[in-house]
Amino acid sequence: MSTSEPNTRLERLYRETGWTLRQCAQAVNRLATERGTPTQYRAPSVHQWLSGSVPRDDVRPLILEALARKLGRPVTPDEAGFPVPTGGTEAPPLSTVDGIIDLGRLDMDPSRRSVLSAALFSVALAVPDWPDVVGRMEAARQGTRTRIGMSDVHTVTAMTEQLSSMDDQFGGRTARPLAATFLVNTVAPFLRTDGPEEVRKAMMSAASDLCYLTGYMAVDESLHGLAQRYYLKALELAGASEDHLTFCTTLRGMSVQAVDLNQGPMAMRLADAAAASSPQAGPRMRAFLAGQQAHAAAQIGDRRSALMYLQEAEIAMDRAESRGKVFGSYDPASLNYHTSQVRFEMGDMHGAVAAMQESDKLRYSIYRRTRVKERAILAERQLAVGHLEAACQTWGLALDDYPLVNSGRIDKRMTDMFNLIGPHLKNHDAQSLYERARATVRPELVPA
Repeated sequence: MSTSEPNTRLERLYRETGWTLRQCAQAVNRLATERGTPTQYRAPSVHQWLSGSVPRDDVRPLILEALARKLGRPVTPDEAGFPVPTGGTEAPPLSTVDGIIDLGRLDMDPSRRSVLSAALFSVALAVPDWPDVVGRMEAARQGTRTRIGMSDVHTVTAMTEQLSSMDDQFGGRTARPLAATFLVNTVAPFLRTDGPEEVRKAMMSAASDLCYLTGYMAVDESLHGLAQRYYLKALELAGASEDHLTFCTTLRGMSVQAVDLNQGPMAMRLADAAAASSPQAGPRMRAFLAGQQAHAAAQIGDRRSALMYLQEAEIAMDRAESRGKVFGSYDPASLNYHTSQVRFEMGDMHGAVAAMQESDKLRYSIYRRTRVKERAILAERQLAVGHLEAACQTWGLALDDYPLVNSGRIDKRMTDMFNLIGPHLKNHDAQSLYERARATVRPELVPA
C-alpha cells in the first residue's frame, strides 16, 4: 500500500533521529529479531516508507518502537503518519484480577505462545509511581469460596518459593507454565474472595511476588513484552497491598531487563525509581538497589555515578554481611557480578573478568541457571582479552550444567559460543569444546 505523497511526519521523526537509511533499517531488523520474527530490511525499504509506502501492519510497531528507543519518548502511529488502528470503541481496561487471568491463560496455552513471543519490549511503557497504585484494588467478587484466611496466603507464598527454586535450578522455560497455571487456577480466585482486611492485603502482596517471579521467568525465555505485562501486574498488586518491598523489587527487575537489552536510559530511570520507592531499606536491600543503579549508570556512560553507586553497594554489603548471611538474598556473588558489569561497561575488560571469576567462586551451587549464564559471560570476556584456553575451560564448566537447565537466555549464550569459537578451531582446546558442545546443546542450536 502506498500514498500519493511522501510521509512528511515519518520524515520529520527520521530526521530527528540522525540516522542514515541503513541505520534505520538495522534498528528495525534488531527489534524484529528480538521479537522472534527476523527481518532483512535495507536502506531502499526505509526510503520507500519515507516516500509514502505504508509498511505492513506487523512492521509498523517495530518502526514505532525503534523510533521511541532512539528518541527516548513514545511515538504514536498518527505522529509517524501511519493509519491509526481501527476497531470501534476502545475496550474498557481490565481489572487487575481479570488482567492476570487473561495473561495467565495466554501463557498456559501452547497454541498462543507465538502471540506472546511477538510482544515487544517497549521503552514507552507507562510505569506507575507508588502514589498512583497504593491502596487501589477493585472490590472482591464472590467465587466458589466465601472467605480466605492466612493459611491460603501461606499456600501462595510456599508455592512461590518452590517455583523460584525450580527457576534457579532448571530455568524459566520449565517453571513459568506452572506459575501461570497456579496464578489462574488458584491465586486469581483467592484475590476475588472476601476475607479480613489484613488477610486480603497479605494475599495481594503474595500474588504480587508471584507475578514478579513469573515476569522474571519470562525474561529468562526472552519474552520481554510478556515480562513487562507481568511486572505491571506485580506493581498494581504491590500498591494495592502497600507492599513497598515487592514494588521496588519489581522496578529493579524491570531495570535489569532494560539494561540487559542495552536500554540504558530506561534502566537508569527504573533503577532510580526503585531506590526512591524504598526509603527505609536495610543495608542488604540498599546494596541490591545500588548495584543495579551502578550498572545502569555505567551503561549510559556516567562513570562518576557508576563508581559512586558501586561504592555505596560495597559499603552496604559489608554492613549486611556483618549482621549475618541471609541465604537467597543479594549476596557478595551478586555484588561481584555488578562490579564486573560496571567494569565491562567502562571498558575495563580485565577487571570485568576478575570480578566475574570472584562472583563464580562465591555463588551458591543451588543457583544453577545463573551459574551457567554467568560462566558463559565470563568465557566470552576471557576470549575478548585473548585467553582462549581459559575461555574454553569456562565454557566447558557451563556445559557441565547445561543439560539440566531449560533457559532461552542460556540457549542464546550457547549460540554465541559457537560463533565465537568458530574462528579458533585449529586450537586443540577450542576444537574439543566445539565437538563436545555439538553433542550437548539442543540440536536446533548446533551449526549446520
